[in-house]
Formats: sequence, structure tokens, C-alpha cells
Amino acid sequence: MTTIPVGSSLAEFVSAVLSSDPEVRELLEREVRRQRSTIQLIASENFTSTAVMAASASVLTNKYAEGYPGRRYYGGNAVADEVEEVARERARALFGAEHANVQPHAGAPANLAAYMALVEPGDTILAMRLDQGGHLTHGSPVSVTGKLYRFVAYGVTPAAADGSGERIDFDQVRQLARTERPKLIVAGATAYSRTIDPGTFREIADEVGASFMFDAAHPAGLIAAGEHPSPVGLADVVTFTTHKTLRGPRGGAILTSAELGKAVDSAIFPGLQGGPLEHTIAAKAVAFAEAARPEFKEYAKTVKANARALAAALSSEGFRIVAGGTDNHLLLVDLRDFDPELTGKTAQEVLDRAGITCNRNQIPDDPRSPFVTSGLRLGTAAETTAGMGEGEMEVIASLIARVLRRREDEAELEAVRSQVRQLCEAFDPYPSGAGALI
Repeated sequence: MTTIPVGSSLAEFVSAVLSSDPEVRELLEREVRRQRSTIQLIASENFTSTAVMAASASVLTNKYAEGYPGRRYYGGNAVADEVEEVARERARALFGAEHANVQPHAGAPANLAAYMALVEPGDTILAMRLDQGGHLTHGSPVSVTGKLYRFVAYGVTPAAADGSGERIDFDQVRQLARTERPKLIVAGATAYSRTIDPGTFREIADEVGASFMFDAAHPAGLIAAGEHPSPVGLADVVTFTTHKTLRGPRGGAILTSAELGKAVDSAIFPGLQGGPLEHTIAAKAVAFAEAARPEFKEYAKTVKANARALAAALSSEGFRIVAGGTDNHLLLVDLRDFDPELTGKTAQEVLDRAGITCNRNQIPDDPRSPFVTSGLRLGTAAETTAGMGEGEMEVIASLIARVLRRREDEAELEAVRSQVRQLCEAFDPYPSGAGALI
């Protein structure tokens, strides 16, 4: 085994370890260079703090702690128990919840566990349609959720010239709830740029006697900062991921009432997962503490301001912004007004070559397939972490338009790539190599 010098920094620690595996080291070095030299606009991603990364790389990765604090199936869990209790308490305090489960490995098992706790296989669930902004775990037939439960889907209102359309169609939600009598109504989305009102969903759920779940995977950090209405206390269960706007490690969590806590815990373990990832739970605890600080509230405000600025600048370049703008950290761009022949797939690929990372995404009622799409989904959480502001969003919008207008011109793509490198040098998420870890 590699010897680690006493008193080494985290970067020196990882560097020493990886010296024994040059192949993996080289791959990680490449990824460090990519993240620090390209613009990150994937709405599901962020840059964590070095403290979060350090906890993720801790010796807790060695501990198998199947069960819950005080009720483990293995010995030697004193530290693991304390770490998990700290994470649970910080999550409860951050969101004002009665009960928190921090064991979900990701958002998908968190959602499935919520279903298991609230309904039975075969029951009817009302959730947002995938091509209208919903998530695979909201009943897509390719997801296990769509195989275990009977999902009925709601969508958004038609597009309107003044930008007032493409909002959640609450008339449709209410009508479907009355006719289908679902046991559970799910709110939340993966590609929806407007505020999701938990109060209206609660009213509809109460009217038909359904439980109510809010999937807060995307706006969790905004909710924690008071920049999005909180579903906690209104929804029976709130699920979320810790790695998007919350800026933590990759993972999930569930918030619920004290009354439902046992059902949720049992659904995660032994229902779905075995031993929890205690090193990731430690990183979640760090992220919850960071999100409780005043500076995180300012960060969340800036994320939203940057998203609005990016949407406005892209609109001025000839792109149509779905739903007329954004209230959160993401925006959907309809490419067809800009160039009817341009697909999301092509746009994603050519932007990637120019150093701008994003993902293709279907727009509401998209005529193209999910693999091709007519749109892009863009998010501002990561580059806001790096320190960019509204002025940089305007620059990024102009670069996107420039690349997509001249996408066949390799010299132009390289020129943009050079400009992107210069911009990223001024907004390094890990200055002085602090987060490179190698």
C-alpha cells in the first residue's frame, strides 16, 4: 500500500494514493482540466466545496453500517452513528422537517422509497409527464416506477406568444385527480423553469383524499435558501438530491413527518438498499451545514439572477425561451426559432467541442425524439459557484449563439474555445489547485 506522509494536504494525499495507478490518475487529471477550463451549464451539476470532497474521500468508505444509528447489524459503528445523526439533524434544521433519511444513494431510490412508503404496487399515481418536464421516476414506462405503479400524467399549458404559457396545467391536474382518484399526487420536475406551487397541489390532493409527494431534486438548494416555496409541512414526503442546487455530494435524501418516518426508513432499508455510504453521508452533513450559512442565501439569489440574465440574453440572440423565462436555476431553450434544422443533439455536441457543456432536452410537445430533441436545458448553479455574474451570462449567451450559427466552421469553434478558456481562468472554481485533488 502507498505510504501517506503525516500532515499531507488533501491534494497531496490523493496524489500520493494515485501514484500507484497512473492510468486512473491520468483520467482524473483530464477531468480536472475539463471542469476548470470549460463552461458548465448542466442544470443537474455543481462544484462542491473541498470540504465536501474531503468527507467523500474519508475513511468512512471502509465502514459497513447496514441499518440505522443505534440499530446496526455490524459492530464498530460509534462514529458512523454520530455522523449520520449529525447529517439527519442538520437536514431537519435546514428544511424545518420533523424526520430526515439521508441514506438514499441517489434521487431515483429516494423517489421509489417514497412510493413504497405511501402506496401499494398497482396503485394509481398522478405525476408530470416526462416530455413536459417530469422525471423518469415519475412513471416512465422504461423506469421500474412505471412497471410497479399505474401512472397518470399531467402536463403544461400550451405555449403562448406572450410567454405566459407552458406552466403546470392545474386545471388538468384537478380534473385528472377527480376522474382517476390517485392514491398519490407527485409534484416536481427535471426540466421546468417556473416556480412549482406546493399549496395548490396540497389542495387538490386533499380534495380527492390522495397523499402528496414533492420531488425537490432540482430546487432543493433554492428551498433551503428561501428562494423557492418550501413543500415541507405541505407534502407528506419531500425527496431531493444533494448534488444540484444544494451543492453537496452525489446522493439523495428524504424529508417527512415523524408519523411517516418509520415507513420511509423501512422502505430505504431493508426495502431498497443495503449498507449506506457513510462517507457520502458525512459529505451530506458538510453540505447541509454550508447551506445553512448566510452566504449560501446570497449564492441562491445570484443563481436565479444569473438564470434570468442568461435567458434574456439568449432571447435577444433569437432563441425562444420555454415558458417565457425562469424563476429558478434552469431554463429550457427551444432551438427551432433560431434555426429550424438545428437539433438539441447537434447543438449539445458542437457546444461541447467549443468548451460549453450542456445537455439536449425535449421541450413541451417536442416533435423530435428524446435522443434528438428540439431543445437545450441550461443551468447556472455551477458557474455561479465559480463566481460568474450576470455580465458573464451575457457573454456566454453570445458565445452559444456564435457557435451555433457557425457550427460547421472549425476555426470559429476553436476561437470560441480559446475565449472560453480565458473566461474560465478568471473564474476558477478551485483556485490555486485547491480542489484539483491530484
